Amino acid sequence: MSITKTLRLSANHLKLIAIIAMTLDHIADLLYPGFPNIMYPNILHIIGRLTAPIMFFFICEGFYYTKSVKKYITRLFMFAFISHFAYCFAFGINYIPFIEGKIFNQTSIMWTLAWAVVALYVVYGKPQLAQWQKTIFVILICLLTFSADFSCIAVMAIMFMYDNRGNLNKQMMSMELWIVLYSLISYLFVSKTYGIIVLFSILSYPILKNYSGEKGKSTWMKWFFYWYYPLHLIVIGLLRIAMYGNASLLF
Repeated sequence: MSITKTLRLSANHLKLIAIIAMTLDHIADLLYPGFPNIMYPNILHIIGRLTAPIMFFFICEGFYYTKSVKKYITRLFMFAFISHFAYCFAFGINYIPFIEGKIFNQTSIMWTLAWAVVALYVVYGKPQLAQWQKTIFVILICLLTFSADFSCIAVMAIMFMYDNRGNLNKQMMSMELWIVLYSLISYLFVSKTYGIIVLFSILSYPILKNYSGEKGKSTWMKWFFYWYYPLHLIVIGLLRIAMYGNASLLF
C-alpha cells in the first residue's frame, strides 16, 4: 500500500482536524489572553490556522453539492445565531455588537460563513441578476460581515475559492491572497503577532491535498460539527469565568 493511498482523508477526517485545531487555538486564548507573543500559545495558534481554510473549502463543497441551497443557508444562519451568544460568552464580549466601541470580533465566524453562502448563491445561483446587481449584493454582504470573526475577508476568500473549484492549487493561491490582506490589516490594526501567525494558514494545503472526495462513513458527524462549535465555546466561557471572572480574552 502506497503512502499516498494511506493518507487519503475523507471530509469527516478533515473536519475533525479543523475542530481539533480550532479547540487548541481557543485553549491558547483561554490560557494566554490577549494574544501575547509567547512560544507555546503561538504554536497552538499556528495549529489553529488550519481551521479557517478547511472551513472555507467545505463551504464551497457544501454549496456545490447541497440539494437545497435555501435549507443550507437557513441551517447556517440558525447556528450563526446560536453561536453569536456562545462566542460572546466564551471570550467576554458584549452580546450587543459595537456597544463597547470595538469594531472587530463582534460575532462568530459562523455569521461570516452563512453570508458567504448567500454571496455564492447570488453570484452563481442567480443568473437573471445583472453583474452590477451581483456586485452591489456582494459589497453589502461584505459590510454585514466586516465586524465578524475573520471579517469579510472570509466571504471573498470563499468566493474566489469557489470560482477555482476543482483546482486546489488555484483555490489555495486565491485564498492566500486574501489571507495576506487579512494578515496585513491584523498586523497594522489588531496585533502584530496575530498578523504574522495568520500567514500560517498555508499549512492547510498539504492536508487538503489529501482529500479523497468522500464524505466518510459516519453520517451523524454532520450534526456533530455544527453543534460542537457553540458547545465548545460555552465550555471555554465557563472556564474563562472560573479563571478570570468576567474578563475579555481577546485583544
